[in-house]
Amino acid sequence: MYSHGSESLIKQAREIQESELQKFYGRLIKLLQVKEVSHEAVDSLERLHLILSANKYTRKLPSELRQRLALLLSAPAEQLQVLSAAVLRETLPLSAQELNYNQENGAQLNSHAAALLLSQAGSKSDLSNLCVQLIRCLEGRPSEAPAHSLTHTLPALNSILSHSPEGLSEDHMTLLSKKLVDWLRYASITQGGGASSGGFFTGSRSRQPVPTAELDGSVSGDFFTVLCVGQGFTEDQWMNVYSFSMLRHWLLTYHSVSNPNITLDIANRLQLSLSLSHSHSFAIDDRSEVDGSVVSMVSATSSSSRLLPPKERLGEKAFQYCQRLIEQCDRKANKKTDAELQKACLVEAVCILDCVCVEEPSLVFRAFPCIKALFGRLSSDLSFARVLLPIAQFYLHYGEVAAVDCESVWKLVFGRFPAELFNDPFLAHELLRFLRLNLETVQLRTPLYTRFFPNLLKFLAWDSPAVVDDFVDLLPSLVTVGTAVELLHTLLDLPCLSATLVLQLRFIKTHKSTCLPISDPGSRGLLSLDAFRNPSFRGLFLFLLRGEAGSGDTIDRLSTLHELLAEATDWPRVVRCAQTVPVLLHIYFNAVVTVADEKLLAHLILVMLERSSLLLNIPTYSTEIHRVFSCHLLRLCKLHPSLVVDQSRELLEFAGTTANVYSKEEIYTHVVWVLGEYLSVSSDARCSVSLITSCFEALEAVLFEITSSAPSPGAACPAPKVITTLMSALAKLASRSHDLIPRVSLFLSKLRTVTRSGFVPWCAEEEDLVAIVTRGEELWSLLKTPGVAQSVLSPPLHVITPQWHRDANLAMPLQLRLLTSLTHSQ
Repeated sequence: MYSHGSESLIKQAREIQESELQKFYGRLIKLLQVKEVSHEAVDSLERLHLILSANKYTRKLPSELRQRLALLLSAPAEQLQVLSAAVLRETLPLSAQELNYNQENGAQLNSHAAALLLSQAGSKSDLSNLCVQLIRCLEGRPSEAPAHSLTHTLPALNSILSHSPEGLSEDHMTLLSKKLVDWLRYASITQGGGASSGGFFTGSRSRQPVPTAELDGSVSGDFFTVLCVGQGFTEDQWMNVYSFSMLRHWLLTYHSVSNPNITLDIANRLQLSLSLSHSHSFAIDDRSEVDGSVVSMVSATSSSSRLLPPKERLGEKAFQYCQRLIEQCDRKANKKTDAELQKACLVEAVCILDCVCVEEPSLVFRAFPCIKALFGRLSSDLSFARVLLPIAQFYLHYGEVAAVDCESVWKLVFGRFPAELFNDPFLAHELLRFLRLNLETVQLRTPLYTRFFPNLLKFLAWDSPAVVDDFVDLLPSLVTVGTAVELLHTLLDLPCLSATLVLQLRFIKTHKSTCLPISDPGSRGLLSLDAFRNPSFRGLFLFLLRGEAGSGDTIDRLSTLHELLAEATDWPRVVRCAQTVPVLLHIYFNAVVTVADEKLLAHLILVMLERSSLLLNIPTYSTEIHRVFSCHLLRLCKLHPSLVVDQSRELLEFAGTTANVYSKEEIYTHVVWVLGEYLSVSSDARCSVSLITSCFEALEAVLFEITSSAPSPGAACPAPKVITTLMSALAKLASRSHDLIPRVSLFLSKLRTVTRSGFVPWCAEEEDLVAIVTRGEELWSLLKTPGVAQSVLSPPLHVITPQWHRDANLAMPLQLRLLTSLTHSQ
């Protein structure tokens, strides 16, 4: 909310009259005509910005005022640049004449002017024209370009390429590629003007050129890069830094614009250029791949690259630049910030090498020795984890065609990273993003991927809200015939894993610092942490923390584990994790029906029945899981009705347990429904009369028990839905075995008599009791005529799924054809 004073100013700005506004414009023009802008002019510009931004209608300023504001975009004071850009952004877009005026003065371009030009481009054609104008600014000689003009032109050009890459012609791309080559490879290696520390009387000796240095303090021995340091930098050195920052984006844009219809696979192109790449890369300097001398290889290739076309030459220079960066990162930086800069440059360098190798596959064989050596150097240090991901990307793209063993890479990425760095949010985001972007390739070339799903799920258990979207996409790829059962157990135990990860971190911290108290926010000792330390329970927690699948489906002592983690059920991290499990279970079951056979689906039904009573006691968690189980139990039985006969013993055991009526209402109702619906000869020829009778007797016993006595003190009455489902299932079974009809009819008649006698202890609401009685009378009426009962309660398939529009014996097809001919024009 605005303060009272702010609201008053906004109100005045909105209510200003047009005549007063025109006078204000005139005064402002006079204030801006002087050489030096006064404080009054600055205040007037701020007021003008308030007037324009407070009004919902876009205003058009007088032409002279717009020109004055356009001139202020290149004013020495940044405050005037910001104010003029803000005012012009609130007005109608600049006219073609004014826009050209600004672009022709590209020498005065700064970040604020560039942002204004980008914001006021109304179409892609405007962006293309602006792009052409900016490229013209790059055509002049470096000595002719004013200070800081190119450093603002290149970022603006990079932004335009993001929106309209097709706006560049082949000539423009060639020109920019040549410029990037010059800036990347041939920047000055001496420090800029800031290198001199003297004053007005500084002598010629102190003004002598000073070479740039490496991050470890030694003198730079090769061409300038972003990792070279000095007290000051020249214009071309700044352009070197800017060029490197946009190089990957430019390579990707150049590649997509130049090759819009690429169909050749990288492997095919590698095979086509195999002989050339071997003769080129290994004949250049065999010693460079043996002793890792990057500088020698860069020097050897620099002269030959001058003969290449601009596009290939840029790729070659980018390759040399990245190899030089990797060599510079071997040096130990003197400052911590420089060490972090080395990591960032390594990430970018490897990504650029990946882009270059996509465009020129022959470079793969020159790049792999360097990448392989880099991996070997960094793989033991997990502080370089975010650097190792681009290396893994490189291995994924080219490891197979270059015949390089990648198993150690995947064991590191899928093994150690999630196991030890699950609480690093940046690594979690980048690793899961890597998997999403390369999912098909990972599944094809990395058989270890699905085996490490217990490790990958640690990211989800630790920070569910942040990564749940990633796992919505990734989870189906983890579901296979071999992992389906274990994955289901792992998803159900995800809250337990979340609590265990919290305990693991607390355990590690207490060992690192003996002064750290082992207690929760309420200052109570954590019993679960004591259990985590206890050797007798250590195996339970180690199973949850396992890194790979295949060591077992689940824990034998799940109830014991849940007791040990009872105090963790209200931890925020555990609660948030539990909230994501139902969503993931829906995705899991949608995926498993596409890969599983009936034997596996039968096993999953057993898991659902077993785990319905073995869940961590989090409020509403069991209810939500039972709801998911119920939904997909119906789906599985509908897809494969024979599953009901296959698992009839377990289903009957579950349905015959009266306690399940009260504790598992949702899933119990659906189990009873599938028994009554699919336990028939039409669903499975193996269904015998004895099986129907045993099922009938089990359900009859439960129904009689819950309707013949009041529930125990403190317990709720059985849900009306359970009672009506039991009655319907009994009626369906009786319609298939007529000997059972008298038993059902007797119960239904007694039910009507009991309800008329007065108070019914097993039903608290009169409305529910009326619904139960009504359902009972309907079933009783149907069972009086067994033939009708069977056709209504167990209708044949062609009645359930009618296809009247295809039946030639009915008039419906003729009517549909007639309506079609009338509604469609001839």
